[in-house]
Amino acid sequence: MHGRVERRVVALTLSALALTTAGCAVGTGGTDDSDAQYDSTADLSGELSVMGFSGVDEVATARMELAEEAMPEVSVTLAEGDLDLQQLLSAVATGEPPDLVYANRDQIGSLAARGAVIPLAGCIEGEGIPTEDFVEPALAQVTLGGEVYGIPEFNAVQLTMANADLLGAAGLTIDDVNGSDWEAMSAASEAMTVGDGGSLSVIGVDSKLPEFLPLWAKANGVELISEDGRTANLDDPGVVEALEWAVSIYDDQGGFSAVKAYRDSADFFGEGNQFAAGLLGAMPMEQWYVNVLNDVSPDAPLAFDTVRDRSGAPVAYASGSAWAIPSGSDNAEAACRFARVMTSLDAWQAAAEARLAAREADGKPFTGILTGNTEADAMIQGMTTSGGEPWDTAVAAMYEANDNTFSLPANPADAEFKAAMFDAVNAVLNGQSDPETALTQAQQAAQEALDAGWADIESGE
Repeated sequence: MHGRVERRVVALTLSALALTTAGCAVGTGGTDDSDAQYDSTADLSGELSVMGFSGVDEVATARMELAEEAMPEVSVTLAEGDLDLQQLLSAVATGEPPDLVYANRDQIGSLAARGAVIPLAGCIEGEGIPTEDFVEPALAQVTLGGEVYGIPEFNAVQLTMANADLLGAAGLTIDDVNGSDWEAMSAASEAMTVGDGGSLSVIGVDSKLPEFLPLWAKANGVELISEDGRTANLDDPGVVEALEWAVSIYDDQGGFSAVKAYRDSADFFGEGNQFAAGLLGAMPMEQWYVNVLNDVSPDAPLAFDTVRDRSGAPVAYASGSAWAIPSGSDNAEAACRFARVMTSLDAWQAAAEARLAAREADGKPFTGILTGNTEADAMIQGMTTSGGEPWDTAVAAMYEANDNTFSLPANPADAEFKAAMFDAVNAVLNGQSDPETALTQAQQAAQEALDAGWADIESGE
């Protein structure tokens, strides 16, 4: 059957450190595929196997319908679930890779360095993919050594989310918890916290460690890694200061373990979520949670803003996904066509219209979609619908944050760098180390991994 999509469930287990597994090394640098030219008028046919993409909601299916129409002779098979890096590397090493993968952008650098995915210059030129329209940090995150290895899709950014009633009762506003004044934010957390000695009934502020250390470091004016992806900066005094402050937020409430245990007990995706139940004052959180809150607790007393750096400017640590073509793909042209269509303006318009219709059918506002494409984002922003306050403020903050993003640059040691960073943060949170010592050790481990990765690329090994 032409243009059909078969969904086969594959047991996938995400392994964050799979790229470090020696037994699955597939080499570094480009392959003969890097010189392939893609003919956008070619009659494509055969099978297209896709790993890491499920296509289960209206935003995905609306775009997939267009991709199928663009390749009527191609049969697409989806392996459901997140991308399993170990499985992908093994498949590339044995010469039986999927034709296309859907990966986190921060995985692309390591995959490219190991020769597991191919450069996309031919794909981009042949299909006319407008890379100039992509959000700059998103494109930079899939660009290694001047070569683009991924086609960005979606963007996730943080907003400041707060319980307006708890703020008001403490004589505070959203400005006190948006990150622009760390002393004020610490004081606000103390004012809203209820409980002591490890027994909490209200968390004042959650600084969201370990995952948001890059956000707080950037808010303090520091990049964790150089723009060229070669030099770690984890032991910079500004990073140490950021970690000390973010950890102090927990220490003032009885310690990280107490806060984590209490926040994990909340009905995060339900109507009894921490904001609706009055169990949390404020936290930074990705923008998709706005829709969750609007769905399950539309009347909760909420307040929103961007996260702000210490000068008061909006800042967001962006993440997202990307399409990449594995080395040895049997149908690279179809893979490129699929990636191009899925990220095209027409596809995003279809996706937005489908989401808008679904939201209107439920009597709820359409709060937008962040695509990773600036032209698509502008188009979709114009399609958003008013939900009144505080939801209109949330949407405005989301798009403002999306205009002020940063990402960690692509590098050949993505997984090792993040492991060193998070190990350091967790050591401090668990009381096993102090920030300066932990980050000094992390700096050494991260830099060694970066040096080794770049050396392998430059030696052609």
